[in-house]
Amino acid sequence: MLDAATGLTRITTEDLKKALGALHKGHLRFPLTIGDLTRVGLQHCANDILAVTRNIDEEGVRAVLVSVIAERLAAEKRQQ
Repeated sequence: MLDAATGLTRITTEDLKKALGALHKGHLRFPLTIGDLTRVGLQHCANDILAVTRNIDEEGVRAVLVSVIAERLAAEKRQQ
């Protein structure tokens, strides 16, 4: 598993949005597992996601995803 120090930097914004969408739809169980992430098509970045979120509850994972997505979108907007 990748070190948690890399955070979610290796995961694309689109994949983070996909994870958040799966969370909103109730397709993920907590604590998260590789199997759960694989079922929603995120197997290619499951280890990176788990390195950060493995022991966080649903509310915490939702907060992390929303925060990271919001920061990235704000940064993209500033660069335009």
